[in-house]
Amino acid sequence: MTALAAGVLTIAFGLVANLPFALAAGLGINSFLAVTVVGEVTWQEAMGLVVINGVLIVVLAVTGLREAIFNAVPRPLKAAITVGIGLFIAFIGLVDAGFVTRTPGGPPVQLGDAGSIASVPTAIFVLGLVTMGILIARKVRGGLLIGLISTAVVAVVVEAFMHIGAQSADNPHGWHLNVPTAPSSFFSVPDFSLFGEFSFGAFERIGPLAATMLVFTLFFTNFFDAMGSMTGLATQAGLADKDGNFPGIKRALVVEGAGAIVGGGTSSSSNTVFVDSAAGVGEGARTGLASVLTGALFLVAMFLTPLTAVVPLEVAASALVVVGAMMVAQIKEIDFSDFSVALPAFLTIVVMPLTYSIANGIGAGFITWVLIRSASGHARSIHPLLWGVAVGFTVYFVRGPVTALIGG
Repeated sequence: MTALAAGVLTIAFGLVANLPFALAAGLGINSFLAVTVVGEVTWQEAMGLVVINGVLIVVLAVTGLREAIFNAVPRPLKAAITVGIGLFIAFIGLVDAGFVTRTPGGPPVQLGDAGSIASVPTAIFVLGLVTMGILIARKVRGGLLIGLISTAVVAVVVEAFMHIGAQSADNPHGWHLNVPTAPSSFFSVPDFSLFGEFSFGAFERIGPLAATMLVFTLFFTNFFDAMGSMTGLATQAGLADKDGNFPGIKRALVVEGAGAIVGGGTSSSSNTVFVDSAAGVGEGARTGLASVLTGALFLVAMFLTPLTAVVPLEVAASALVVVGAMMVAQIKEIDFSDFSVALPAFLTIVVMPLTYSIANGIGAGFITWVLIRSASGHARSIHPLLWGVAVGFTVYFVRGPVTALIGG
């Protein structure tokens, strides 16, 4: 169902918005649903909340309010969002590859295992990173794809000889997610049994106020994750104007909002523009044709799951780091000599990777922008919508105590 929803929506996005952005289940929203929402309500009821969230986003997009909010964001913050996303996806790649790991004590993260690269899969990640870096530096067409395929082949050969196996408590230096082995079969039959498995029973189970707070959190996360991703991708692709806006934005926002409705309806979670689209943009994708092809490949992948599982996460992670480096180049658009600009931009950039959330970074930047810019004599330059969004993000950041108060 994840591949079906992603395929249909990505094709629709390419045809309607004519932009090279792909849509799939948002991992940030997935994490929130799995860790916070499911438990308070059933997973079917959580999908119902996702559907409601999608309806609200579509309404704002159709009425033009979502586009107005997008246009109200000042250029320096849009550049900071692009840079923050670049660091975010690079950090995801480093963590997924085991190059950066969490520590039980001391610093929050460390290099590899106790400060040293200690696993073959992480070494394969480094090989992929260097290979892609060289190919792109030499301006080889398709450098990312060539690097991915060649490094995946190396991973398969290494696994065949060393039998590293999957990572586990007994095998901490194994492959992080999928083991790169030649599949016994290339084909599999997709399972569509989750279609339509959603419910609106959350309002009865936990009460209307508590359920509304969950929808509010989903809405803010979905709304601004997508805004940040599209801002960063459009800027990287050279499609954005001097203010960071790009053509077809209203159509793009409507289709992206529909992604939440489709994601909830198919029980695959809210679908949104995902930052991995930067890999295609980095290879030259500029129109919706790239999205149509990507969506078609999602649909084909439903029947080729054993084949797609050959590429280990460590190899894919190297592409994320390379693309992250490309996106960070937008930092030159930020005037760090003006501290009323520098601090909001800085917080936008660093909060995204440190909290694993695009929305958190945008919220930190918006709130500090309106407070510091207004206090330093630039209040008239702040769009009224930005004030409203900053207030909304303030509620978003204190939703824990607010929810507890409501529950009490």
